[in-house]
Amino acid sequence: MLYKFKSKVTGDLIMLEPNGRQILNIVGKESLVKGILLPQDMPAAIAALELAIAQDEAALEQRRQSAQTAGETLPSTDRVTLRQRAVPFIDMLKQCQKAEKEIVWGV
Repeated sequence: MLYKFKSKVTGDLIMLEPNGRQILNIVGKESLVKGILLPQDMPAAIAALELAIAQDEAALEQRRQSAQTAGETLPSTDRVTLRQRAVPFIDMLKQCQKAEKEIVWGV
């Protein structure tokens, strides 16, 4: 399954189901198959995503430091990070908030 986020301001943003579900959970939409994100809810969604990104990066850095201290192999950095997945959605949120237009998915 894919999540296709649409707005009247930006192009469509398509995410694989696990990634779209993760983003929706972070912004408090609990993996709704269909939904809408209103402009007044976008500042909180942006803040939640930015906090989740900071926590994800801090956890990765902690794992790296722990591995280095223990003399173990450093965790792989070839994974796609939450930042890489969320930034396009954050950009979409900011543009839609500025234009006062909603984002919909599953419709």
